[in-house]
Amino acid sequence: MDLEFKKELALMPDLGHRLRQLRWFRTTFRANARAVSAHYGTRYQIDEAKLTRVFFDWVEMVDARKEFARVDRADFIVFSAGLALKELIRQGPARVLADAPPEARLEDPTAQIVHFWPEGFLYTNYCVCAIAALFEQEFGRTPELSRCADDLRTWWSYRENTREMPAAAVAFLDRFLGAEPNWVAPELVESRPAMREALAALGAGSTAQLGGKV
Repeated sequence: MDLEFKKELALMPDLGHRLRQLRWFRTTFRANARAVSAHYGTRYQIDEAKLTRVFFDWVEMVDARKEFARVDRADFIVFSAGLALKELIRQGPARVLADAPPEARLEDPTAQIVHFWPEGFLYTNYCVCAIAALFEQEFGRTPELSRCADDLRTWWSYRENTREMPAAAVAFLDRFLGAEPNWVAPELVESRPAMREALAALGAGSTAQLGGKV
């Protein structure tokens, strides 16, 4: 994974709210594509209509679950990014125009992943960088990535599983960030291990506060 783009995102004030605006979502996604192209030589064409649909579908899903942000803000940020990743993979707004030359990826594990699945890397890198920048702004720390995030074998499984079920992207993103994934029902925020633990810590009254959804 390449977190260089995180530095650019972290400079944007109030990033959490800006990413929920179409203009900034599109702008930052394109900037990430330029950063990947500059680092690895892979060039992309972005379908703006598809990217716009990704944004609105994502915002609708996040809004339907936003009460859980009060339970565990950090975990909800990761979950929300997972939903964005799922929609990016499902709707596919990026298309590869040119790949990097073979010699550029001989010794670089990340470059090998980019070559193996350039669209998937673009989408995942965007979401991971957004999480890292938000964590830096809101919690003063950057999440530590698991070693599997740079393991090509994991990316083989990632690509195959999300082809069959795009929602698996939520679980793989958790795995890349070192969290315990919910492989069975990755889109159920209330079933996330971290969220269940936070709800238990809040006590029985938390269920009523969340409208009895847990």
